Amino acid sequence: MLQLTTRSIHTDAKLLKQRCSKLVDRIIRVDQAGELGANQIYRGQLVILGHTKAGKTIRHMWEQERAHKAAFDRLVNEYRVRPSALQPVWRVAGFALGLGTALLGERAAMACTVAVESVIVEHYNDQLRTLMCDEPPRCTDKVLLETIRRIRDEEQEHHDTGLEHGAEQAPFYRALTSLIKSGCRMAIKIAEKV
Repeated sequence: MLQLTTRSIHTDAKLLKQRCSKLVDRIIRVDQAGELGANQIYRGQLVILGHTKAGKTIRHMWEQERAHKAAFDRLVNEYRVRPSALQPVWRVAGFALGLGTALLGERAAMACTVAVESVIVEHYNDQLRTLMCDEPPRCTDKVLLETIRRIRDEEQEHHDTGLEHGAEQAPFYRALTSLIKSGCRMAIKIAEKV
């Protein structure tokens, strides 16, 4: 009887670890894809706005996004996670979004930042809740949890910076941000799987 109980506990622990592993893989994959897209958004915006008053602010946010991507690149390698197969799509889509909103002006570029970052902050908060929801928590990897928290906080700063730089005065602000938010949510769902 003791042997049966031991096997049952071992099997339950193994299943929990597999479930956690799949969850962590999905989180790292989607976050790396998102940071790749964010890098491309700022890169596209800088093509148009790099020599304007907003250029310095956009460049600062881009530097942080590059650090975010580097952090998730390290996690992809460390955890041996398969990156999103759609990375070329995220590159082109991000660059086009950044370039397009920059062509509409500085405020539209900032509206893009506000829209993207509001979805991303919510997304990172959902991930943290999921990872820590069980007793004991599903994920006890302090490095992963701290990486997500730190990056979430910097994304919130980008959101607030966009508001401070007139995002809400962009032409068609509500329509523009609604469209961008919908696109971000759709990209998240796709990148989690593909």
